[in-house]
Amino acid sequence: MSDVTKTVQKWHASFKKGTDFDSWGQLVEAIDEYHILARQLQKAVQSSNSHDFTKEQKKTLGKFATCLEMRSASLQCTQSQEEFKLEDLKKLEPIIKNILTCNKDFPFDVQPVPLRKILAPGEEENLELEEELDAGTGAGTLLPRLPSEPGMTLLSLTIEKIGLKDAGQCIDPYITVSVKDLNGIDLNPVQDTPVAARKEDTYIHFSVDVEIQKHLEKLPKGAAIFFEFKHYKPKKRFTSTKCFAFMEMDEIKPGPIVIELYKKPTDFKRKKLNLLTKKPLYLHLNQTLHKD
Repeated sequence: MSDVTKTVQKWHASFKKGTDFDSWGQLVEAIDEYHILARQLQKAVQSSNSHDFTKEQKKTLGKFATCLEMRSASLQCTQSQEEFKLEDLKKLEPIIKNILTCNKDFPFDVQPVPLRKILAPGEEENLELEEELDAGTGAGTLLPRLPSEPGMTLLSLTIEKIGLKDAGQCIDPYITVSVKDLNGIDLNPVQDTPVAARKEDTYIHFSVDVEIQKHLEKLPKGAAIFFEFKHYKPKKRFTSTKCFAFMEMDEIKPGPIVIELYKKPTDFKRKKLNLLTKKPLYLHLNQTLHKD
């Protein structure tokens, strides 16, 4: 049996142990087991010399670690509004058991936590060192503008600021920009902005340019540009989507635009939209069109 198969078996056993503790009401033991497993998964994801897992498998492991952390957080906070139930977690057992062969879609809309270290029990005393290691992350994944083509139009978006009533409390906020078709399928590479430049009253200022990675004439009818506002939750140790906004093709024209914010989870199909707040808080953008 290969080493990687043994590792996966250990992870599956650890997962079973944690969910057993959880179902028996031994919550402290369950939380410990979840933290330990999440830490092991994170190490596998972050290890630069780990060729045992593909990029997609690592992404799945990262999401799995997020779900373990969410369940731990639900056990620690009985008033949690974002409760992640044991039966939800148990749905993930086939994924961890068959990570080497399984290629099913991940059942929950969560983000892996690539830039944060998850601490196993007893490691809290190294927290200061861990935090230093995290310094300098959050640089974003923005891409350069595409080469121009005769008769084709490119769109640059300046994300100016976002209005939120608790703007000052958001840690390491950034925005994920994606272009989706009517079925929520990506039409472009997904881009993350760097962490916000500053916070002021009810605004988080980004002042950053995002280059849309497809000529507008090549985007299908019904496409939309999505903006997901994300921030880091230290108590739960994962990055969470707070709200989202989107812009449809008929809204693309030069100059400033403000767009409404909607409650998560992000609905890429735009079927069930609920405004985040009745207050006049928006995402402020500026559009520039480049045509040869």
